[in-house]
Amino acid sequence: MVSRALFLLRSSVDSCGFFVEIAMKYVLVTGGVVSGLGKGVTASSIGVLLKACGLRVTSIKIDPYLNTDAGTMSPFEHGEVFVLDDGGEVDLDLGNYERFLDIKLTRDNNITTGKIYQFVINKERKGDYLGATVQVVPHITDAIQEWIERAAMIPVDGKEGPADICVIELGGTIGDIESMPFIEALGQFSYRVGPGNFCLVHVSLVPVLNVVGEQKTKPTQHSVRGLRGLGLIPNILACRSAKPLEENVKEKLSQFCHVPVSNIVTLHDVTNIWHIPLLLKKQKTHEALIELLQLQGIAKQPWLDDWTRRAEICDTLQDPVRIAMVGKYTGLSDSYLSVLKALLHASVDCQRKLVVDWVASADLEETREKEAPEVHKKAWDLLKAADGILVPGGFGDRGVEGKILAAKYARENKVPYLGICLGMQIVVVEFARSILNLPYANSTEFVPDTTTPCIIFMPEGSKTHMGGTMRLGSRRTYFEAPCCKAAKLYGNANFVDERHRHRYEVNPDMVPEFEKAGLAFVGKDETGKRMEIIELPDHPYFIGVQFHPEFKSRPGKPSPLFLGLIAASSGQLGTFLKDPVHYELRTPRRPINDPLTSKSYQNGNLKKLTDGSANGNCHANGNDNGAQADSWAQRSHYLQL
Repeated sequence: MVSRALFLLRSSVDSCGFFVEIAMKYVLVTGGVVSGLGKGVTASSIGVLLKACGLRVTSIKIDPYLNTDAGTMSPFEHGEVFVLDDGGEVDLDLGNYERFLDIKLTRDNNITTGKIYQFVINKERKGDYLGATVQVVPHITDAIQEWIERAAMIPVDGKEGPADICVIELGGTIGDIESMPFIEALGQFSYRVGPGNFCLVHVSLVPVLNVVGEQKTKPTQHSVRGLRGLGLIPNILACRSAKPLEENVKEKLSQFCHVPVSNIVTLHDVTNIWHIPLLLKKQKTHEALIELLQLQGIAKQPWLDDWTRRAEICDTLQDPVRIAMVGKYTGLSDSYLSVLKALLHASVDCQRKLVVDWVASADLEETREKEAPEVHKKAWDLLKAADGILVPGGFGDRGVEGKILAAKYARENKVPYLGICLGMQIVVVEFARSILNLPYANSTEFVPDTTTPCIIFMPEGSKTHMGGTMRLGSRRTYFEAPCCKAAKLYGNANFVDERHRHRYEVNPDMVPEFEKAGLAFVGKDETGKRMEIIELPDHPYFIGVQFHPEFKSRPGKPSPLFLGLIAASSGQLGTFLKDPVHYELRTPRRPINDPLTSKSYQNGNLKKLTDGSANGNCHANGNDNGAQADSWAQRSHYLQL
């Protein structure tokens, strides 16, 4: 079968300003020796480097597990579930791609064994194979290649037409039985697209044994030998190590792995991952990629000055801001990876060094005080010492009462608070219990027969099927109170598009009672029946949101709500509210009899007043009177992480 990729040509402009036709280029990133080497960060950093050369980049993540997606996986086992605009529940590495490259991926950019087999079986059931015996080769391997070609053509950067380069990460390590069909498919694929259109980067470990004290190349040698035996030949070796590789080690790797010394790069330990693209640039990885992919005359010299500045600023921050993260999965930080990144983006923007204190919510509960008083005291000491409190999303009833206690402490003691998804719902429950004097108030998720259901099951959800049955993806929230803190932080916008992942929501029948008691529901969906944002007007910063703002946060474009939390926790909120950022004007209108011209915030299309000033006044329609302004990219030239 002849590949469509050979004929998918796009126009690009060379260094002389002439249009040239180039085929889609593919960069495959594989890993060897052990898992957890940072293939995702490496793939993202390669994308950043290529984007800095003026090329358009997209990404694909291949996960060899049989699950169709990551939606039903435990965070303890697989880290967070990252949610895309189209509602796709995917691997957390796609979050790395979006943050590094400032793109919006689709569910098709995450390929799993489950998806491929489901696709092939469906075709077989429809008779598409005309009675042939369906086998791994060629049917599964062909399906993998077709999926890669199709996903690579999807525009993800807001521009028309496909990207120039697709960076593919193969999950797991070479030799895993689960990845064998993908290895075979990718071997065929590299032959089909032809020389100059495919480059393989192999990430491997070069350990140092304490007893010997020298860098050992044998694990990488074996890994590359296994890779070559499976039909894939690495073009570039990215070696993970504690320190830079010694020259003799590079020469030894070159000799035994058949890779030029110039194509062996060191990914040694760094102070923050924003240094990885800089490491690649310093070792001229872009030159090797450009030569291998035959992009001479098209690619420019990489421009990463502001990327460098951000990495250095992050290293030099001194004034701390302490945020207590009150959650269920505090033993594994990857469970809240996007939340941590959003906090980091905001703290760098506020010129504060982020310090996260992990507080297991179950340790705050009264039962833990009886079982382990020292653990209970330590948890409360951390909570009380924090400058701000964040309760992220989650599922299940374990630790919920501790989260409620954390929200109560923040409310009563005027501590800045941000509640996300479940973190918003427990605020409603706590408010009902403490302010409305409803002691049995609860969520039907935890107590199905509660007499005071503050949080109820969504009518369109499913209680029997877990995967993909929640309210997922980008949904629109309209601001009901233009002068609320959330609206100001979003640039006095009329509405905002943010990503959701939940099954339960605030009971709309109880909303009037809550509002009468002082809990403001400042953001709702287009029907006005779904509560999206809550605030306490008389609190310095107390906001809960049903959506997940962390998924669209970028450095240089931090999530406004995380920015508000960090600013409030470091005494800067007044400045941010007086000098709001203005966002690109949109024209869609609210569908529920709202004649006002709407202004949206897409967490990426920022505009600020040209004279550096800002209009801090609130208007009934949420619009600002500022002049047209330069885009955020023009103002800072930041490549987004």
